[in-house]
Amino acid sequence: MIWALIGVPAFAGLAAFFVKPHGPRRGLLVAAALAHAAMTASTWSVRPKAVLNGYLELDPAGLLFLSVTSVLFLAAAAYAVGYLERAEHAEDEDEDVFMFDNAPEAVFTGCLLMFLATMTMAALSQHFGLLWVAVEATTLASSPLIHFHRNNRSLEATWKYLLICSVGIAVALLGNFFLAVAARSSQDLLMTSRELVLHASALDPEWLKATFLLFLVGYGTKLGLAPLHTWLPDAHSEAPSVVSALLSGALLNCAFLALMRVHAVLCAAGLGGYSGSLLAGFGLFSMAVAAVFIAGQADYKRMLAYSSVEHMGILSFAMGLGPANPAAMLHAVNHSLTKAMLFLTAGNLVSAGRTKSVAETRGLLRALPVSGALWLAGFFAITGCPPFGPFVSELWILKGAFAAGRPALAAVYAALLAAVFIGMAAVTLKMCHGEPSERFKAAPPEKDWWRLAPPVILALAALTLGCWVPPRLLETVKAAGDLLGVR
Repeated sequence: MIWALIGVPAFAGLAAFFVKPHGPRRGLLVAAALAHAAMTASTWSVRPKAVLNGYLELDPAGLLFLSVTSVLFLAAAAYAVGYLERAEHAEDEDEDVFMFDNAPEAVFTGCLLMFLATMTMAALSQHFGLLWVAVEATTLASSPLIHFHRNNRSLEATWKYLLICSVGIAVALLGNFFLAVAARSSQDLLMTSRELVLHASALDPEWLKATFLLFLVGYGTKLGLAPLHTWLPDAHSEAPSVVSALLSGALLNCAFLALMRVHAVLCAAGLGGYSGSLLAGFGLFSMAVAAVFIAGQADYKRMLAYSSVEHMGILSFAMGLGPANPAAMLHAVNHSLTKAMLFLTAGNLVSAGRTKSVAETRGLLRALPVSGALWLAGFFAITGCPPFGPFVSELWILKGAFAAGRPALAAVYAALLAAVFIGMAAVTLKMCHGEPSERFKAAPPEKDWWRLAPPVILALAALTLGCWVPPRLLETVKAAGDLLGVR
Protein backbone atom coordinates (compact mmCIF):
# COMPACT_ATOMS: atom_id res chain seq x y z
CA MET A 1 0.00 0.00 0.00
CA ILE A 2 2.81 2.44 0.83
CA TRP A 3 4.39 1.91 -2.57
CA ALA A 4 1.00 2.39 -4.23
CA LEU A 5 0.42 5.68 -2.40
CA ILE A 6 3.64 7.04 -3.89
CA GLY A 7 3.60 5.13 -7.16
CA VAL A 8 0.08 5.87 -8.42
CA PRO A 9 0.50 9.68 -8.62
CA ALA A 10 4.12 9.31 -9.77
CA PHE A 11 3.30 7.03 -12.71
CA ALA A 12 0.17 9.05 -13.54
CA GLY A 13 2.35 12.15 -13.59
CA LEU A 14 4.81 10.55 -15.99
CA ALA A 15 1.95 9.42 -18.22
CA ALA A 16 0.45 12.92 -18.24
CA PHE A 17 3.53 14.27 -20.03
CA PHE A 18 2.77 12.00 -23.00
CA VAL A 19 -1.05 12.07 -23.17
CA LYS A 20 -1.88 14.59 -25.92
CA PRO A 21 -5.68 15.13 -25.80
CA HIS A 22 -6.78 17.49 -23.05
CA GLY A 23 -9.84 15.47 -21.99
CA PRO A 24 -8.06 12.17 -21.21
CA ARG A 25 -5.24 14.01 -19.45
CA ARG A 26 -7.67 15.85 -17.19
CA GLY A 27 -9.50 12.59 -16.59
CA LEU A 28 -6.18 11.02 -15.59
CA LEU A 29 -5.61 13.83 -13.09
CA VAL A 30 -9.00 13.34 -11.42
CA ALA A 31 -8.71 9.53 -11.52
CA ALA A 32 -5.29 9.58 -9.85
CA ALA A 33 -6.60 11.99 -7.20
CA LEU A 34 -9.59 9.72 -6.52
CA ALA A 35 -7.38 6.63 -6.33
CA HIS A 36 -4.99 8.33 -3.93
CA ALA A 37 -7.88 9.52 -1.75
CA ALA A 38 -9.39 6.02 -1.68
CA MET A 39 -6.07 4.43 -0.68
CA THR A 40 -5.50 7.06 1.99
CA ALA A 41 -8.99 6.51 3.40
CA SER A 42 -8.31 2.76 3.61
CA THR A 43 -5.23 3.38 5.79
CA TRP A 44 -7.53 4.67 8.54
CA SER A 45 -8.94 1.13 8.81
CA VAL A 46 -5.88 -0.99 8.04
CA ARG A 47 -2.48 0.58 8.70
CA PRO A 48 -0.03 -0.48 5.95
CA LYS A 49 3.16 -2.31 6.89
CA ALA A 50 6.44 -0.41 7.00
CA VAL A 51 8.82 -0.89 4.10
CA LEU A 52 12.56 -0.35 3.53
CA ASN A 53 13.42 -1.45 7.05
CA GLY A 54 11.16 1.21 8.54
CA TYR A 55 12.38 4.07 6.36
CA LEU A 56 8.81 4.45 5.04
CA GLU A 57 6.10 4.00 7.64
CA LEU A 58 2.71 5.57 8.32
CA ASP A 59 2.50 6.74 11.92
CA PRO A 60 -0.34 8.89 13.34
CA ALA A 61 1.39 12.17 12.43
CA GLY A 62 2.07 10.98 8.90
CA LEU A 63 -1.49 9.67 8.57
CA LEU A 64 -2.91 13.05 9.56
CA PHE A 65 -0.84 15.03 7.07
CA LEU A 66 -1.21 12.45 4.32
CA SER A 67 -4.99 12.64 4.69
CA VAL A 68 -4.96 16.45 4.51
CA THR A 69 -2.76 16.33 1.41
CA SER A 70 -5.00 13.77 -0.29
CA VAL A 71 -8.23 15.69 0.45
CA LEU A 72 -6.78 18.98 -0.76
CA PHE A 73 -5.36 17.43 -3.90
CA LEU A 74 -8.72 15.89 -4.77
CA ALA A 75 -10.36 19.31 -4.37
CA ALA A 76 -7.58 20.92 -6.42
CA ALA A 77 -7.86 18.30 -9.17
CA ALA A 78 -11.60 18.90 -9.52
CA TYR A 79 -11.02 22.66 -9.53
CA ALA A 80 -8.25 22.28 -12.11
CA VAL A 81 -10.68 20.76 -14.61
CA GLY A 82 -12.69 23.99 -14.75
CA TYR A 83 -9.56 26.10 -14.50
CA LEU A 84 -7.85 24.41 -17.46
CA GLU A 85 -11.06 24.46 -19.48
CA ARG A 86 -11.32 28.23 -19.03
CA ALA A 87 -7.63 28.70 -19.81
CA GLU A 88 -7.95 26.67 -23.00
CA HIS A 89 -10.73 28.93 -24.34
CA ALA A 90 -9.44 32.23 -22.95
CA GLU A 91 -9.48 35.00 -25.51
CA ASP A 92 -6.79 37.03 -23.75
CA GLU A 93 -4.38 36.71 -20.86
CA ASP A 94 -5.42 37.86 -17.42
CA GLU A 95 -3.94 37.50 -13.95
CA ASP A 96 -5.05 33.94 -13.34
CA VAL A 97 -5.66 32.49 -16.80
CA PHE A 98 -2.93 31.96 -19.36
CA MET A 99 -3.40 30.98 -22.98
CA PHE A 100 -1.27 27.96 -23.70
CA ASP A 101 -0.95 25.10 -26.13
CA ASN A 102 -0.84 21.37 -25.41
CA ALA A 103 2.72 21.18 -24.02
CA PRO A 104 2.36 23.56 -21.04
CA GLU A 105 -0.85 21.87 -19.90
CA ALA A 106 0.90 18.51 -20.05
CA VAL A 107 3.76 19.91 -17.95
CA PHE A 108 1.28 21.47 -15.53
CA THR A 109 -0.70 18.25 -15.05
CA GLY A 110 2.39 16.06 -14.87
CA CYS A 111 4.12 18.27 -12.31
CA LEU A 112 0.92 18.55 -10.29
CA LEU A 113 0.77 14.75 -9.96
CA MET A 114 4.49 14.48 -9.23
CA PHE A 115 3.96 17.14 -6.55
CA LEU A 116 1.40 14.83 -4.91
CA ALA A 117 3.84 11.91 -5.05
CA THR A 118 6.63 13.88 -3.39
CA MET A 119 4.38 15.26 -0.63
CA THR A 120 3.14 11.73 0.00
CA MET A 121 6.71 10.51 0.37
CA ALA A 122 7.41 13.32 2.84
CA ALA A 123 4.45 12.26 4.98
CA LEU A 124 5.58 8.62 4.94
CA SER A 125 9.32 9.17 5.48
CA GLN A 126 10.67 8.18 8.89
CA HIS A 127 14.34 8.31 7.93
CA PHE A 128 15.70 11.84 8.18
CA GLY A 129 17.77 11.47 5.02
CA LEU A 130 14.82 10.22 3.01
CA LEU A 131 12.65 12.98 4.47
CA TRP A 132 15.21 15.52 3.24
CA VAL A 133 15.07 14.00 -0.26
CA ALA A 134 11.26 14.16 -0.25
CA VAL A 135 11.11 17.80 0.86
CA GLU A 136 13.68 18.80 -1.78
CA ALA A 137 11.70 16.87 -4.39
CA THR A 138 8.59 18.88 -3.56
CA THR A 139 10.52 22.03 -4.51
CA LEU A 140 11.57 20.64 -7.87
CA ALA A 141 8.10 19.30 -8.70
CA SER A 142 6.27 22.51 -7.79
CA SER A 143 8.61 25.08 -9.40
CA PRO A 144 7.16 24.71 -12.93
CA LEU A 145 3.68 25.13 -11.45
CA ILE A 146 4.56 28.55 -10.03
CA HIS A 147 5.86 29.68 -13.45
CA PHE A 148 2.64 28.61 -15.18
CA HIS A 149 1.66 32.14 -16.29
CA ARG A 150 5.01 32.67 -18.07
CA ASN A 151 5.29 36.35 -17.15
CA ASN A 152 8.04 38.35 -15.45
CA ARG A 153 6.43 38.25 -12.01
CA SER A 154 5.94 34.49 -12.04
CA LEU A 155 9.50 33.99 -13.29
CA GLU A 156 10.89 36.12 -10.46
CA ALA A 157 8.73 34.27 -7.92
CA THR A 158 9.90 30.91 -9.24
CA TRP A 159 13.57 31.83 -9.04
CA LYS A 160 13.08 33.19 -5.53
CA TYR A 161 11.36 29.98 -4.53
CA LEU A 162 14.08 27.79 -6.04
CA LEU A 163 17.06 29.73 -4.73
CA ILE A 164 15.87 30.50 -1.21
CA CYS A 165 14.35 27.06 -0.57
CA SER A 166 17.39 25.32 -2.08
CA VAL A 167 19.72 27.23 0.24
CA GLY A 168 17.44 26.35 3.14
CA ILE A 169 17.31 22.69 2.24
CA ALA A 170 21.12 22.67 1.92
CA VAL A 171 21.30 23.89 5.51
CA ALA A 172 18.91 21.07 6.47
CA LEU A 173 21.25 18.60 4.74
CA LEU A 174 24.09 19.84 6.93
CA GLY A 175 21.75 19.25 9.86
CA ASN A 176 21.44 15.61 8.79
CA PHE A 177 25.23 15.31 8.90
CA PHE A 178 25.30 16.85 12.38
CA LEU A 179 22.59 14.42 13.47
CA ALA A 180 24.72 11.53 12.27
CA VAL A 181 27.65 12.87 14.27
CA ALA A 182 25.40 13.18 17.34
CA ALA A 183 24.58 9.46 16.97
CA ARG A 184 28.15 8.36 16.26
CA SER A 185 28.42 6.45 19.55
CA SER A 186 25.73 4.02 18.35
CA GLN A 187 27.11 2.38 15.25
CA ASP A 188 24.00 0.32 14.43
CA LEU A 189 21.45 3.06 15.10
CA LEU A 190 19.14 3.77 12.18
CA MET A 191 18.55 7.45 11.39
CA THR A 192 14.80 7.07 11.72
CA SER A 193 12.57 9.13 13.97
CA ARG A 194 11.45 6.12 15.98
CA GLU A 195 14.98 4.79 16.58
CA LEU A 196 16.42 8.16 17.50
CA VAL A 197 13.62 8.86 19.99
CA LEU A 198 14.09 5.45 21.60
CA HIS A 199 17.88 5.92 21.92
CA ALA A 200 17.90 9.69 22.47
CA SER A 201 19.88 9.37 25.71
CA ALA A 202 22.83 8.01 23.70
CA LEU A 203 22.99 11.08 21.45
CA ASP A 204 25.56 13.84 21.98
CA PRO A 205 23.57 16.80 23.38
CA GLU A 206 25.80 19.55 21.97
CA TRP A 207 25.75 18.16 18.46
CA LEU A 208 22.01 17.61 18.86
CA LYS A 209 21.50 21.29 19.70
CA ALA A 210 23.51 22.29 16.63
CA THR A 211 21.43 19.86 14.58
CA PHE A 212 18.21 21.52 15.65
CA LEU A 213 19.49 24.98 14.78
CA LEU A 214 20.33 23.83 11.25
CA PHE A 215 17.00 22.06 10.86
CA LEU A 216 15.16 25.12 12.16
CA VAL A 217 16.84 27.34 9.59
CA GLY A 218 16.60 24.76 6.79
CA TYR A 219 13.06 23.50 7.19
CA GLY A 220 11.95 26.81 8.71
CA THR A 221 12.75 28.40 5.35
CA LYS A 222 10.44 25.94 3.59
CA LEU A 223 7.85 26.41 6.33
CA GLY A 224 7.86 30.18 5.85
CA LEU A 225 8.89 31.24 9.34
CA ALA A 226 9.99 34.88 9.51
CA PRO A 227 12.58 36.14 8.68
CA LEU A 228 13.07 33.14 6.36
CA HIS A 229 9.73 33.63 4.63
CA THR A 230 10.68 36.00 1.79
CA TRP A 231 9.96 33.50 -1.00
CA LEU A 232 6.46 32.69 0.23
CA PRO A 233 4.44 35.86 -0.53
CA ASP A 234 5.72 35.99 -4.12
CA ALA A 235 5.30 32.28 -4.85
CA HIS A 236 1.84 31.95 -3.32
CA SER A 237 0.51 35.12 -4.91
CA GLU A 238 1.95 34.60 -8.42
CA ALA A 239 1.15 30.89 -8.80
CA PRO A 240 -2.22 29.85 -10.22
CA SER A 241 -4.75 29.77 -7.41
CA VAL A 242 -5.15 26.00 -7.62
CA VAL A 243 -1.40 25.68 -7.05
CA SER A 244 -1.42 28.30 -4.27
CA ALA A 245 -4.02 26.19 -2.45
CA LEU A 246 -1.66 23.20 -2.46
CA LEU A 247 1.43 25.23 -1.62
CA SER A 248 -0.18 26.80 1.42
CA GLY A 249 -2.49 23.98 2.49
CA ALA A 250 -0.28 20.93 1.89
CA LEU A 251 3.34 21.78 1.10
CA LEU A 252 3.99 23.81 4.25
CA ASN A 253 2.81 20.84 6.32
CA CYS A 254 5.71 18.76 4.98
CA ALA A 255 8.27 21.15 6.47
CA PHE A 256 6.25 21.38 9.67
CA LEU A 257 6.31 17.59 10.00
CA ALA A 258 10.10 17.56 9.52
CA LEU A 259 10.54 20.10 12.33
CA MET A 260 8.19 18.11 14.56
CA ARG A 261 10.21 14.95 14.08
CA VAL A 262 13.53 16.52 15.04
CA HIS A 263 11.88 18.39 17.93
CA ALA A 264 10.63 15.02 19.21
CA VAL A 265 14.21 13.70 19.26
CA LEU A 266 15.37 16.67 21.34
CA CYS A 267 12.45 16.28 23.73
CA ALA A 268 13.31 12.61 24.21
CA ALA A 269 16.91 13.62 24.89
CA GLY A 270 15.81 16.08 27.58
CA LEU A 271 16.46 19.15 25.41
CA GLY A 272 12.83 20.03 24.76
CA GLY A 273 13.17 23.35 26.60
CA TYR A 274 15.94 24.43 24.23
CA SER A 275 14.15 23.56 21.00
CA GLY A 276 10.76 24.58 22.35
CA SER A 277 11.93 28.09 23.25
CA LEU A 278 13.33 28.62 19.77
CA LEU A 279 10.15 27.37 18.14
CA ALA A 280 7.91 29.53 20.31
CA GLY A 281 10.08 32.60 19.71
CA PHE A 282 10.19 32.19 15.94
CA GLY A 283 6.46 31.48 15.95
CA LEU A 284 5.53 34.71 17.69
CA PHE A 285 7.94 36.70 15.52
CA SER A 286 6.35 35.22 12.39
CA MET A 287 2.90 36.19 13.63
CA ALA A 288 4.12 39.74 14.29
CA VAL A 289 5.67 40.09 10.83
CA ALA A 290 2.51 38.77 9.19
CA ALA A 291 0.34 41.20 11.18
CA VAL A 292 2.42 44.14 9.94
CA PHE A 293 2.28 43.16 6.27
CA ILE A 294 -1.38 42.10 6.25
CA ALA A 295 -2.50 45.54 7.40
CA GLY A 296 -3.32 47.66 4.36
CA GLN A 297 -2.30 44.96 1.89
CA ALA A 298 -3.09 45.98 -1.70
CA ASP A 299 -3.04 42.47 -3.23
CA TYR A 300 -5.55 40.02 -1.76
CA LYS A 301 -3.67 36.89 -2.83
CA ARG A 302 -0.56 38.32 -1.20
CA MET A 303 -2.64 38.95 1.92
CA LEU A 304 -3.50 35.23 1.99
CA ALA A 305 0.20 34.42 1.61
CA TYR A 306 1.08 36.51 4.66
CA SER A 307 -1.77 34.83 6.48
CA SER A 308 0.05 31.55 5.84
CA VAL A 309 3.16 33.03 7.46
CA GLU A 310 1.00 33.88 10.46
CA HIS A 311 -0.45 30.40 10.75
CA MET A 312 2.92 28.70 10.38
CA GLY A 313 3.96 30.92 13.27
CA ILE A 314 0.96 29.69 15.24
CA LEU A 315 1.96 26.08 14.58
CA SER A 316 5.56 26.74 15.59
CA PHE A 317 4.45 28.57 18.75
CA ALA A 318 2.12 25.74 19.73
CA MET A 319 4.74 23.06 19.08
CA GLY A 320 7.23 24.94 21.24
CA LEU A 321 4.87 25.01 24.20
CA GLY A 322 4.65 21.23 24.63
CA PRO A 323 1.12 20.87 26.11
CA ALA A 324 -0.34 22.54 23.01
CA ASN A 325 1.16 20.07 20.53
CA PRO A 326 -2.10 18.14 19.87
CA ALA A 327 -3.75 21.53 19.31
CA ALA A 328 -1.04 22.33 16.76
CA MET A 329 -1.85 19.14 14.87
CA LEU A 330 -5.55 20.02 14.80
CA HIS A 331 -4.76 23.58 13.78
CA ALA A 332 -2.66 22.31 10.87
CA VAL A 333 -5.76 20.49 9.60
CA ASN A 334 -8.01 23.51 10.11
CA HIS A 335 -5.59 25.90 8.45
CA SER A 336 -5.10 23.62 5.44
CA LEU A 337 -8.81 23.28 4.76
CA THR A 338 -9.56 26.97 5.26
CA LYS A 339 -6.58 28.39 3.38
CA ALA A 340 -7.09 26.06 0.42
CA MET A 341 -10.73 27.17 0.28
CA LEU A 342 -9.67 30.82 0.31
CA PHE A 343 -7.10 30.42 -2.46
CA LEU A 344 -9.57 28.53 -4.66
CA THR A 345 -12.12 31.26 -4.05
CA ALA A 346 -9.47 33.87 -4.87
CA GLY A 347 -9.01 32.11 -8.20
CA ASN A 348 -12.68 32.65 -8.95
CA LEU A 349 -12.42 36.32 -8.02
CA VAL A 350 -9.37 36.87 -10.21
CA SER A 351 -10.99 35.15 -13.17
CA ALA A 352 -14.17 37.20 -12.81
CA GLY A 353 -12.58 40.60 -12.24
CA ARG A 354 -9.17 40.02 -13.83
CA THR A 355 -7.43 41.74 -10.95
CA LYS A 356 -5.79 40.94 -7.63
CA SER A 357 -6.06 44.53 -6.48
CA VAL A 358 -8.01 45.14 -3.30
CA ALA A 359 -8.87 48.68 -4.44
CA GLU A 360 -10.46 47.39 -7.66
CA THR A 361 -12.46 44.65 -5.92
CA ARG A 362 -15.76 45.78 -4.40
CA GLY A 363 -19.31 44.46 -4.01
CA LEU A 364 -18.44 40.76 -4.19
CA LEU A 365 -21.61 39.69 -2.37
CA ARG A 366 -23.72 41.29 -5.11
CA ALA A 367 -21.56 40.56 -8.15
CA LEU A 368 -20.55 37.00 -7.20
CA PRO A 369 -22.95 35.73 -4.52
CA VAL A 370 -21.37 32.29 -4.07
CA SER A 371 -17.71 33.30 -4.23
CA GLY A 372 -18.42 36.48 -2.25
CA ALA A 373 -20.06 34.48 0.54
CA LEU A 374 -17.17 32.02 0.52
CA TRP A 375 -14.67 34.88 0.71
CA LEU A 376 -16.46 36.42 3.69
CA ALA A 377 -16.85 33.05 5.45
CA GLY A 378 -13.20 32.26 4.75
CA PHE A 379 -12.13 35.53 6.36
CA PHE A 380 -14.01 34.72 9.56
CA ALA A 381 -12.68 31.16 9.53
CA ILE A 382 -9.00 31.96 8.93
CA THR A 383 -8.99 34.66 11.63
CA GLY A 384 -10.26 32.18 14.21
CA CYS A 385 -13.87 33.26 14.61
CA PRO A 386 -16.53 30.81 15.79
CA PRO A 387 -18.09 28.54 14.68
CA PHE A 388 -15.23 27.52 12.35
CA GLY A 389 -12.47 24.99 13.02
CA PRO A 390 -9.54 27.41 13.50
CA PHE A 391 -11.38 28.96 16.45
CA VAL A 392 -11.33 25.62 18.28
CA SER A 393 -7.66 24.91 17.66
CA GLU A 394 -6.48 28.49 18.36
CA LEU A 395 -8.41 28.49 21.64
CA TRP A 396 -6.87 25.10 22.49
CA ILE A 397 -3.40 26.56 21.82
CA LEU A 398 -4.17 29.52 24.10
CA LYS A 399 -5.23 27.08 26.80
CA GLY A 400 -2.00 25.13 26.22
CA ALA A 401 0.04 28.30 26.75
CA PHE A 402 -1.54 28.79 30.16
CA ALA A 403 -1.11 25.07 30.95
CA ALA A 404 2.60 25.43 30.15
CA GLY A 405 2.84 28.26 32.68
CA ARG A 406 3.49 30.96 30.07
CA PRO A 407 0.76 33.58 30.63
CA ALA A 408 2.88 36.40 29.16
CA LEU A 409 3.37 34.47 25.92
CA ALA A 410 -0.34 33.67 25.90
CA ALA A 411 -1.13 37.39 26.10
CA VAL A 412 1.25 38.21 23.23
CA TYR A 413 -0.25 35.37 21.17
CA ALA A 414 -3.81 36.64 21.74
CA ALA A 415 -2.80 40.22 20.93
CA LEU A 416 -1.19 39.17 17.63
CA LEU A 417 -4.31 37.18 16.68
CA ALA A 418 -6.37 40.32 17.30
CA ALA A 419 -3.98 42.44 15.22
CA VAL A 420 -4.25 40.06 12.28
CA PHE A 421 -8.04 40.01 12.57
CA ILE A 422 -8.19 43.81 12.42
CA GLY A 423 -5.80 43.95 9.47
CA MET A 424 -7.67 41.36 7.45
CA ALA A 425 -11.06 42.82 8.33
CA ALA A 426 -10.02 46.23 6.98
CA VAL A 427 -9.17 44.60 3.66
CA THR A 428 -11.81 41.88 3.32
CA LEU A 429 -14.98 43.64 4.43
CA LYS A 430 -14.46 46.45 1.89
CA MET A 431 -14.15 43.84 -0.84
CA CYS A 432 -17.41 42.12 0.05
CA HIS A 433 -19.81 45.01 0.64
CA GLY A 434 -21.06 47.97 -1.34
CA GLU A 435 -21.75 48.40 -5.04
CA PRO A 436 -19.72 46.20 -7.41
CA SER A 437 -16.66 47.95 -8.84
CA GLU A 438 -16.30 48.47 -12.59
CA ARG A 439 -14.32 45.26 -13.00
CA PHE A 440 -17.07 43.18 -11.39
CA LYS A 441 -20.21 44.85 -12.78
CA ALA A 442 -20.00 42.75 -15.94
CA ALA A 443 -18.84 39.57 -14.17
CA PRO A 444 -20.38 36.46 -15.81
CA PRO A 445 -22.84 34.36 -13.77
CA GLU A 446 -21.29 31.71 -11.53
CA LYS A 447 -22.16 28.50 -13.35
CA ASP A 448 -18.92 26.51 -13.36
CA TRP A 449 -19.46 24.02 -10.55
CA TRP A 450 -16.06 22.46 -11.20
CA ARG A 451 -14.70 25.67 -9.68
CA LEU A 452 -17.42 26.32 -7.09
CA ALA A 453 -17.98 22.90 -5.52
CA PRO A 454 -14.41 22.33 -4.19
CA PRO A 455 -14.25 25.56 -2.10
CA VAL A 456 -17.83 25.04 -0.92
CA ILE A 457 -17.00 21.52 0.32
CA LEU A 458 -13.81 22.72 2.02
CA ALA A 459 -15.75 25.54 3.71
CA LEU A 460 -18.29 23.04 5.00
CA ALA A 461 -15.47 20.86 6.32
CA ALA A 462 -13.94 23.82 8.20
CA LEU A 463 -17.38 24.67 9.61
CA THR A 464 -17.94 21.06 10.69
CA LEU A 465 -14.64 20.92 12.58
CA GLY A 466 -15.69 24.05 14.45
CA CYS A 467 -18.89 22.39 15.65
CA TRP A 468 -17.79 18.78 15.98
CA VAL A 469 -14.40 17.07 15.80
CA PRO A 470 -14.87 13.38 14.83
CA PRO A 471 -13.66 11.12 17.68
CA ARG A 472 -11.33 9.21 15.34
CA LEU A 473 -9.70 12.45 14.18
CA LEU A 474 -9.32 13.69 17.76
CA GLU A 475 -7.82 10.33 18.74
CA THR A 476 -5.31 10.57 15.89
CA VAL A 477 -4.41 14.16 16.78
CA LYS A 478 -3.66 13.12 20.37
CA ALA A 479 -1.81 10.00 19.24
CA ALA A 480 0.41 12.11 17.02
CA GLY A 481 1.27 14.31 20.00
CA ASP A 482 2.07 11.28 22.17
CA LEU A 483 4.15 9.65 19.42
CA LEU A 484 6.31 12.74 18.97
CA GLY A 485 6.89 12.95 22.68
CA VAL A 486 6.05 16.62 23.04
CA ARG A 487 2.55 16.52 24.46
